[in-house]
Amino acid sequence: MSPNFKLQCHFVLIFLTALRGESRYLELREAADYEPFLLFSANLKRELAGEQPYRRALRCLDMLSLQGQFTFTADRPQLHCAAFFISEPEEFITIHYDLVSIDCQGGDFLKVFDGWILKGEKFPSSQDHPLPTSERYIDFCESGLSRRSIRSSQNVAMIFFRVHEPGNGFTLTIKTDPNLFPCNVISQTPNGKFTLVVPHQHRNCSFSIIYPVVIKISDLTLGHLNGLQLKKSSAGCEGIGDFVELLGGTGLDPSKMMPLADLCYPFHGPAQMKVGCDNTVVRMVSSGKHINRVTFEYRQLEPYELENPNGNSIGEFCLSGL
Repeated sequence: MSPNFKLQCHFVLIFLTALRGESRYLELREAADYEPFLLFSANLKRELAGEQPYRRALRCLDMLSLQGQFTFTADRPQLHCAAFFISEPEEFITIHYDLVSIDCQGGDFLKVFDGWILKGEKFPSSQDHPLPTSERYIDFCESGLSRRSIRSSQNVAMIFFRVHEPGNGFTLTIKTDPNLFPCNVISQTPNGKFTLVVPHQHRNCSFSIIYPVVIKISDLTLGHLNGLQLKKSSAGCEGIGDFVELLGGTGLDPSKMMPLADLCYPFHGPAQMKVGCDNTVVRMVSSGKHINRVTFEYRQLEPYELENPNGNSIGEFCLSGL
């Protein structure tokens, strides 16, 4: 077993302990009232096929990054349960109900959320998701098997469930499908490279990295400025309509994070910044009139870099939470 996998398991155990210690009801729209990044501060890597078989039991609190069939069976009343699903950035997630045996009349529930929600914060944010928040919840007790398969709008999704009677539960199958133009993404890894493209669509797209990182933007193309010399707007980037912003914070919702930098003029060549926050987001705002593209690389900051920030660094307001 790799050290990274052991570290991930360690944080999952801490998270489970915190969740089981909660005495109040897990409100659906709050999702959880525990510290969200205990689970994700470890290296979140794709589960190894040798470690996790194609079929296995689903735990009351679980994280899945593999396709497969998963079964939850209550051995006692399980009241505060959630499972988080994550795929590659260029994939959608489909959750298919194979079998459901729960008592909706007795207070059980099984609900899918299109995205992730932790400590009341959502990803994607309400500003970035194509659906209103109420439509991002799909309640099995309301829809039944008429909605047997549910596809996410991005590479993350989750379920909330509560099962009172031992022996009751459900089986579901997780599959992924290609997403040609991924918009909202949570990175599985602390290091990587990505190109975010928004082709003639009026939408906002966020790429979230749940680690303190150094991020290097190597290329930015904004259609409204290609080959043109325009006067800067008095309203800043927001006055132009197509721009990229860098955000940092300790929560999950980009709309609640601190704006660190705005980029609204195209360039070729590296622009590098250290961000000592639990969560770093590259967010593209597009008017829908142009093809916009940004390419960036990122890597997790080493402990010594967090202790001794220098150069082009933003993290003073974040480091206290690390």
